[in-house]
Amino acid sequence: MHAELVRVALHEVDIKVVSGERMHVLQWRRNLLWDEVLVDGKRQASSHGLLGREKVYGLVFGRGLDGSGGEQVMLILDPAQSMDLSHAGERIRGVRLEGRDGTLVSYGTLDANALKKPATFADWMKKSMGMEWGEDDRRQPN
Repeated sequence: MHAELVRVALHEVDIKVVSGERMHVLQWRRNLLWDEVLVDGKRQASSHGLLGREKVYGLVFGRGLDGSGGEQVMLILDPAQSMDLSHAGERIRGVRLEGRDGTLVSYGTLDANALKKPATFADWMKKSMGMEWGEDDRRQPN
């Protein structure tokens, strides 16, 4: 099983999921009073309320009619608004789709690289501000 992000917006996420010979579309939608998760256009899960809506959803792809089998995945969302000024449109902060064998797709604050803490001050400067700090081996003394 593998997945690809198709669209990440402020109130919408679309993910293409390929399982065996089948392709599915996994969608998350934020509405005024509820969030919903759809697979191939059919609602699989929903969360209602003004605040504190669900951010983790468990889904099964390829389950039989009797409810057995299939591949389990977990959709995790960070629905807060991203403060990324480099992108013209507004997006949610993070998306992660986990399968049994590990991460299928991740974006933003839920990307594995974003979760790693910088080891040094120079790493922190580079990660948070895009600045190089410290010794540069390419410099030549005057």
